[in-house]
Amino acid sequence: MKFVVQRVKEAQVNVEGKTVGKIDNGFLVLIGVTHTDTKEIADYLIKKLVNLRVFKDDNGKMNLSLNDINGSLLLVSQFTLYADCSGGNRPSFIEAAKPDMANELYEYIISECKEKISKVETGIFGAEMKVSLINDGPVTIILEK
Repeated sequence: MKFVVQRVKEAQVNVEGKTVGKIDNGFLVLIGVTHTDTKEIADYLIKKLVNLRVFKDDNGKMNLSLNDINGSLLLVSQFTLYADCSGGNRPSFIEAAKPDMANELYEYIISECKEKISKVETGIFGAEMKVSLINDGPVTIILEK
C-alpha cells in the first residue's frame, strides 16, 4: 500500500464538472493498493498518516500533526501509484490490486480516518477525477508498507 501525502492549503476533486470533495488546511492523500495489502497494513499507514508531524509550530518547526492543527483529509484512490515502467514506455498496472479489493480497502481507510479526523473528504473510486491543490511548502511524503 502506498500513500502519497501532500500538505496542502487547499485541495479539491471534481468529477464531471462537479466538486465531490474539498478541504482547506490538511493533507491530500493519493492511495494505491496492491494485491498483498490488508486492513492491518492500512491501519499501520493510517496511524502514521494522522500522527505525521509536518505542520509548523509557533517556532516554525515541523512539529505538529493533523489533529494538532484541526486539519482535514482529502482521500483519493489512485491505482497508477503501482505503475511499472521498467519494461517499456507504456506502464503496466499488474501490481495494482483488482478493483473490488482496492475499493474495499479504500472504503475501509475512509471509515477509519473518519473516526480519527473531524473532516474527511474523498474522491470517487474508479471515476475520472480532476484533482487540484495548493501544496504547502511544498511538502510531499510517501508512506508505504
